[in-house]
Amino acid sequence: MDARLNNFQEKMEKSLKNLEEEYAGIRAGRANPHVLDKLKVDYYGTPSPIQTVANVSVPEARVIMIQPWEPSLVKEIEKAILCSDIGINPSNDGKIIRLVFPELTEERRKELAKDVKKKGEDAKVAIRNIRRDAMDYLKKLGKGDDISEDEVKDLEDSVQKLTDSYVAKIDSAIDAKSKEILTV
Repeated sequence: MDARLNNFQEKMEKSLKNLEEEYAGIRAGRANPHVLDKLKVDYYGTPSPIQTVANVSVPEARVIMIQPWEPSLVKEIEKAILCSDIGINPSNDGKIIRLVFPELTEERRKELAKDVKKKGEDAKVAIRNIRRDAMDYLKKLGKGDDISEDEVKDLEDSVQKLTDSYVAKIDSAIDAKSKEILTV
């Protein structure tokens, strides 16, 4: 890969990583502690991730157990979960919060699969926008005197191959997550 294209490859990699992080937060009927990643709890005036103020574990396939380091945080964590878009009501015994994930209905699975596909399509659009930026950069580069038309053409081919490889990675991520969601 030409050094002039590294910046564009890094941007494509970030788009793919972002998609994978979004997919990690989509629950598929099984307990996944990553659904808590974006939640913040007020810890002495500082918004802190739940994982930094509590022990988060998955004792059973459909249960997440949250054990705060300080009992006073139980209410704060519960409030953060209720205000989020997780869609699960927490239950607590004063020391431990439990999130029980219900089995997903067939209809809900299909909705989630559509959401997965949409997020994947959005990531592909981001990749194509990066390709467009790269092509514009190469056209400007070609107008200068320090690079030949053949070199520009080779670089354009490299950008297209890079784009195709990232679109293929996104397609496989979409397929994998859709299969995970639709598997009962």
